[in-house]
Amino acid sequence: MSVLFRGAQRSSAYSAPFPGPREGRWRRPAKKAALAHSAAWGCVRLRSDLISTLPIDAFRKSTWGQIEVPKPPVLIEPGGSDVDIAEWMYSSQSDLDSVGNTFGLITETDGNGKPRRIDLIAREDVTVQSFDGVVTYRVNGKKVDREKLWHERQYTSSGVSVGLSPLAYASLSLMQHQAAQDFAAAWFGGGLIPTGFLKYAEAKVPPAEAEAIKLRFKLAIEGGDPFVAGKDWEYKPIEAAAAQSTFLETMAFTDIEICRFFGVPADLIDANAPGSSITYANITQRNLQFLVLNLGAPIKRREVGLSRLLPAPRFVKLNTAALLRMDPETVARMLGQQVRDRLVAPSEARELDNRAPFTEDQLEEFDRLFGRPKSDPATAKGVTP
Repeated sequence: MSVLFRGAQRSSAYSAPFPGPREGRWRRPAKKAALAHSAAWGCVRLRSDLISTLPIDAFRKSTWGQIEVPKPPVLIEPGGSDVDIAEWMYSSQSDLDSVGNTFGLITETDGNGKPRRIDLIAREDVTVQSFDGVVTYRVNGKKVDREKLWHERQYTSSGVSVGLSPLAYASLSLMQHQAAQDFAAAWFGGGLIPTGFLKYAEAKVPPAEAEAIKLRFKLAIEGGDPFVAGKDWEYKPIEAAAAQSTFLETMAFTDIEICRFFGVPADLIDANAPGSSITYANITQRNLQFLVLNLGAPIKRREVGLSRLLPAPRFVKLNTAALLRMDPETVARMLGQQVRDRLVAPSEARELDNRAPFTEDQLEEFDRLFGRPKSDPATAKGVTP
């Protein structure tokens, strides 16, 4: 995705998602290269997996609260029969976390003029230009009306028409990671130090003769042939320890840093955090912490963006309860307490537990085993028959 901006006095240009110094001063990692880093890929995958699998519900505001309403087609199959909402949400969330923006062409609308179908576009095909506050969108070089383009963004900055990306902020760390890989490849591949030491123990070897000997030696070992030497020659291979090059330490450091940029706890993607020891007595509490501190903001932004697909006063909510799944014992205890506290009816509690309402035979069996209540609920005090 190319992004062009022009200020009042001068014009400037850069390519999202890695604004910064000009080419030539340092190398900008591309999205694909950045996601080749396992920590970056792990963070994007985890966030996209979780957010895309949250159930999406539509509501309408009323005088006393909110009422759930049927979801329009754009919240069921936004990309047509070939792309359902889970795939659409994963792809768009992956773009948001990778480049800060996601784009789509609005190919169908409903009777309210709201999108009925949105075909996502590869971010490389979109160019965003801003001149004196006027924003222009182009897809494959062709100008597209704003009304026909879906643009959702995150990590915005004042006065900038596009969202930013964690990878842009993490670019220095990613370059450090790439430099560590390049250095290790050169180090262990013999590009930075000699692979071995060939010594003639009896006399000093002139430079010209040393070059000839080295060439003969290389020709012998390159083909895998054995090298034959007399008692006067000694060959000693030079080995480099990984600890001496600090390669592994650098790799672990960048894993942790990239997790910080993406707002993902390192332990959730199995990144090594030296010196730390984390245990969780309650997985539900851990998921709640992750939801509140790490996913709450991006989920809210997605709800606001998706709500624009519905006519007011309707809005969209992602059901975060799916992330807080509890073990069966905790679920039973919670539902039982809600029934005792009159917060939900028994039939509602059974529905939450994916059970059908009690049948008359079941109610009679309860009465036979535990006795009838002292008063009929229909004629109890304070209840009008």
